[in-house]
Amino acid sequence: MIPFQPILNSLKSYEAGKPIELVVREFGIDPHQVIKLGSNENPFGCAQPVVEAVQKAASTMSYYPDDSYLDLKTALGERFGVTPDRIIPGNGSDQVLDFACRCVLGPGDPILINRITFAMYKIYALQCGAKVHSTETVPHDLNAFLDLTKSVRPKIIFLCTPSNPVGDALDKSDVYEFLRRIPQDTLVVIDAAYMEFGNKKDPNKFIPAKEVTDLFPNVFYTGTFSKVYGLGGMRIGYGIGNKELISNLYKMRPPFSVANLSALAATTALQNESHVESYLENNLNEMKRYESFAQEEQIEFMNSYANFITLFARKNGKTSTEIAQSLLRQGIILRDLKSYELGALRITIGRPDQNDRVLDALRREFA
Repeated sequence: MIPFQPILNSLKSYEAGKPIELVVREFGIDPHQVIKLGSNENPFGCAQPVVEAVQKAASTMSYYPDDSYLDLKTALGERFGVTPDRIIPGNGSDQVLDFACRCVLGPGDPILINRITFAMYKIYALQCGAKVHSTETVPHDLNAFLDLTKSVRPKIIFLCTPSNPVGDALDKSDVYEFLRRIPQDTLVVIDAAYMEFGNKKDPNKFIPAKEVTDLFPNVFYTGTFSKVYGLGGMRIGYGIGNKELISNLYKMRPPFSVANLSALAATTALQNESHVESYLENNLNEMKRYESFAQEEQIEFMNSYANFITLFARKNGKTSTEIAQSLLRQGIILRDLKSYELGALRITIGRPDQNDRVLDALRREFA
């Protein structure tokens, strides 16, 4: 028997959204009839110039990338107003979250997370042998974080705003007041994967990367190209912080951690903000349709600042799992949040035609 690390007994694998291919195999549905709204991807895809740039550069895939990623970091620096040495790219933003955990945490070190939040914070911390503490509330409650900080003295605090998987978001002013009360030797990670959506819906939720990391050197700000830029399949994200933090995070980074085509796609995507704005406008308008549906059907929902909405399945005796499975047989992939013990469905906001079909199916379920 291989002597695996004992910590693995307490770890669960991350549960990804159901892929289209699996639904096609299980139910014999035409793949063109499957709607995938379970993983918070961009239903419009990336900007066309990104596709063209990647196609043109496809012949370079036999070569390793430029490991400095200077073009990407320069483009990100211009986007956020920071110098390239304050940026670290990653194979998805979850990779730079892993770097942060391995840089700071040792066996027994405490971290603090929200009760309902992105699962990888806990997984990465436990891999380091750390001890995970969490609040009791579903949406983020900064007072609860402060109370626990006094007793727990966490090495890392994770704030996901707007949050995954429920979509709540914190006001910038509240976050800054919170940060003023946090010890400077505590690393505070602001996971901003959905920040563009929060800013579109309510500018008070917008936390600028440069400003927050300038004011609070103990803040590490992370973002991704998977959501608003439509590059989920390219697996690319980034982190922004002070120079000392980024320099140490680089010591955790494997060589060539981002594929050359992924870096090119991200760099090109940053030059096509009109595509992003069009998607944000669709997301905001179509979100209102789901909110109206929930109000009409008297279904509890979370006011979301992301690209998805969370509906609590507490009507007609049907569980979230039963509803999700029923829609799955119709070729509609949503996310059942049963693993979070919420009894809720998370629905990515799709294109208008996709939302037409989903809302019709939901009306039948809740009739």
